[in-house]
Order: sequence, then C-alpha cells, then structure tokens
Amino acid sequence: MAATPPTALATAMGTDRVGRPEDEDMAQLSEIYNQRILELSANIPRTERLTDADATATAHSKLCGSTVSVDIKVSGDRVSAFGQTVKACLLGQAAASIMARNIIGSDASELRQVGAAMRRMLKADGAPPGGRWADLAVLEPVRDYKARHASTLLVFDAVETALAEVESRRSAEERAADGRTGARTGTSWS
Repeated sequence: MAATPPTALATAMGTDRVGRPEDEDMAQLSEIYNQRILELSANIPRTERLTDADATATAHSKLCGSTVSVDIKVSGDRVSAFGQTVKACLLGQAAASIMARNIIGSDASELRQVGAAMRRMLKADGAPPGGRWADLAVLEPVRDYKARHASTLLVFDAVETALAEVESRRSAEERAADGRTGARTGTSWS
C-alpha cells in the first residue's frame, strides 16, 4: 500500500504520522479521540467562574496554545466549589470534564495524588488513577503522543497551583495570627 501524507484532521490534531497510510492514521486517531472523549469534552460541568474563589490559577501549553483557568473554594480541607474556563483541545476538555465531575469533596492530598498518577500514566507507563477518578483511564492512549501530554495535564497543573495558593494564604494568615497572639502575651513567634 502506498504511503500518503497525513490528512488535514491528522495534521490539525498534531500527529506526526507522515508517510503512513491514511486508514492507519485514522485508526490511531480514533484510539485517542474516541466516543467517550467526545462525550466528556461536549459536556464539561462547572464552567461558571466563581466570584468568591479562595484561589484562581491558569495553566497554559505553549506547544498547542491550550489554556485552562480554574477557581476553587476550600472549606476546611476540602474543595467545596469549583469553576473553570477551558480553551483546550478535546483531550484537555475531557480531562477538565472529569476533574469538574469529581473535585468537590476532594482534599489537596487526593488531588495531588491524582495529578501525579496522571503524569506517571502518560510519561512513565504507569497505571491510570482508580476509584472515583477511574474515568481518567480513557486518556491512557495519549501516552503514545508526547505532544498531547501538556494539554491533557493542564487542569491538574492549574488545580495544584490554586491549592498551593490557598495553602500559602492560610499559612500566612496563621503566622499573622500567631504574631498577634505573641504580641499580646509578650512572646515572640518569629
């Protein structure tokens, strides 16, 4: 079978399958851009931004231009509200959709573990996250497409940055409160 150049769809999706038969390109693309990815990306929940967020963060991929911005509100040690704007490819949209479906009630440790599991899954042949995050397994075929890793991980990067902002603010508030308490009792808390 004679090799053909990549289709416009393959080129637009960033594949590097130059010289492969078109049907092989399409088979590989359908592995990544499957029906479940399409469903998730078409139904992204929590797309309203929060006006009273405890933290806001944006992650951007220089490679593809995708951007995800998130707002989180934390009550105690758990995420109580989440909003996002997703301007990303289907893979970034699917990841953001799964995040929005599962983030409420999660604590920082769980969210960092899920992000780490996603990075291992894509970059080190690790297993996909499990439990309520098991839908992320749909993104497992992306591991073979390094150029798509950044857009797939954007929502995890943004959420982790927002969590760090909340933790930093809380730590500063605690230090300030300790300083006020120390000033009243004559004790130094430096």
